Amino acid sequence: MARSRFRSDPGLVARMTVTMFLLGLLYVVVIGALLVYVQSYAVVIVIAGGLLFAQYFFSDRIALYGMHGRIVTPEEAPELHGIVDRLCALADMPKPAVAIADVDLPNAFATGRNQKHAVVCATTGIMRRLNNEELEGVLAHELSHVAHRDVAVMTLASFLGVLAGLITRMMFYGQLFGGGRSRDNNNQNAAAIMALVMLVSIVVYAVSFLLTRALSRYRELSADRSGAFLTGHPSALASALQKVTGEIARIPTRDLRAAEPFNAFFFTPALANGFSISSLFSTHPSLEKRLEQLAEISTQLGQPVA
Repeated sequence: MARSRFRSDPGLVARMTVTMFLLGLLYVVVIGALLVYVQSYAVVIVIAGGLLFAQYFFSDRIALYGMHGRIVTPEEAPELHGIVDRLCALADMPKPAVAIADVDLPNAFATGRNQKHAVVCATTGIMRRLNNEELEGVLAHELSHVAHRDVAVMTLASFLGVLAGLITRMMFYGQLFGGGRSRDNNNQNAAAIMALVMLVSIVVYAVSFLLTRALSRYRELSADRSGAFLTGHPSALASALQKVTGEIARIPTRDLRAAEPFNAFFFTPALANGFSISSLFSTHPSLEKRLEQLAEISTQLGQPVA
């Protein structure tokens, strides 16, 4: 299999491996709990498997549809295609589809299950606010996600959380609308088993959520590193981060909340002011940590720190 010239990251590989191993152990726990109640909840696995299939094979279409993005030709967006062409040549990787989302939110994202089925998308908001060097840094970051197969790994990693969440919801509503009608021992035992399975599912969901968020934050740092080393201009990526973060703070809260479900895809998260689960368990590391890392890379490359 051909490998791109994006800088390898053993730390990312190690974290992906450990996360998948731990999630695999949790998956065994869930299946063991389901075996107790498999006749009623085997359908959960089928539903979760269907969601995994759809997310894995149609993630690019789902993300584009949600962000109102469209694939553009080189004639429609020559500058954007030119940047992607240069970066793909530098990285020695297949060129993904190029898309534009007609929204003012300054951001970009890449998605797709592999390098041959990938799309990189920039919003009109980010294209209007960044210069070519800054936009190149952002797109190098996004192409790194494609080269490292981040979307495929995160899709598989999130499967257990989807499964556990479905089990919890189905059992909750089953108890709410179908339980408590009889007092005999058999029904009491069944209720106790259901409560135990629900508890296990809640714990598994919480643990898998934290594991995937931790992996997501590290992969964003890895993409910053890979993109900075590929272009050789970490200061341009740092400038883009500062501009985008500052501009996002000026976007209306209503628009930010509408975009928050796509934070895992974005170059930098769209966070509304005030309390937010996203701010507590973010898919991205802090701006300060990202800038600190880019400053270290500038020092390594013998460049002045902005």
